[in-house]
Amino acid sequence: MTKMKTRRIPTLTARQVIPPFPKRQRDSHKGNFGTVAVIGGASGMVGAPLMAGRAALKLGAGCVHVGLLAENAPVVDLMQPELMLHSAAEALKLPGVTVLAIGCGLGRSLAAQKLLHDAVNSPAALVLDADALNLLAQRPDLGTVVRARKTATVLTPHPGEAARLLGIKTEEVQANRVAAVQQLAQKFGGSVVLKGADSLCATSDGKLYVNQTGNPGMSAAGMGDVLTGMIAAFLAQGMSADNALLLAVHLHGTAGDELAKQQATIGMSATEVTEWARWLLNQWVEK
Repeated sequence: MTKMKTRRIPTLTARQVIPPFPKRQRDSHKGNFGTVAVIGGASGMVGAPLMAGRAALKLGAGCVHVGLLAENAPVVDLMQPELMLHSAAEALKLPGVTVLAIGCGLGRSLAAQKLLHDAVNSPAALVLDADALNLLAQRPDLGTVVRARKTATVLTPHPGEAARLLGIKTEEVQANRVAAVQQLAQKFGGSVVLKGADSLCATSDGKLYVNQTGNPGMSAAGMGDVLTGMIAAFLAQGMSADNALLLAVHLHGTAGDELAKQQATIGMSATEVTEWARWLLNQWVEK
């Protein structure tokens, strides 16, 4: 990997990330806060998009649809019946969707590739996570489409996914995380978070930020799905891709830290992080 000149990277704070969050008017309605469609959920992985959908709903999106790829997918989320469940192909064709979040439990089948092709060619804002990123690494043609998109695009790789996207080893990414996130932003455009301890965020205007919230308890299944849903929710409510990413990343880690204060570091769950994130967001907005 080509090394880039490093500099002091500013650390995200709540005071910095919350002001762009839009205020709600007294006469507002669900249509004011966007419509999210989460696409994923191949066989055995249906829980991933459901967690992302729940996070999108609880962090303020007006309407949330979940498109599931598995043939035996549920038709209702009994834990969160406000979510509207569809087949993945149906969800991509829904009218009025303002944000697509794709990749959570998507798999890498030919059907998954077709869904990703349709998603990156959509005019909706786009959040790419998990297998959507792995498929991008396999399909350079789709990467070209992502870079050419005119609407908001956010990529959320962990180090392994970042390595595949850049064609290098995970160890090389970890050895120079700043260069890795910068190269991802240059390669695909949009906004990028390189997840992990001290997540790095690269914004569309070339700025870098480090997030120092979060703790080892968040090394658990579903945490990335929740982050994806949070980013989608903030995009749906009218935030720019950069601001949505920075708020979601910082809030996500802070929610995990609040859980850790309750002596819940071991066995922390992604569902609990969603609940704490909602509580914190409301506290920050009130202040």
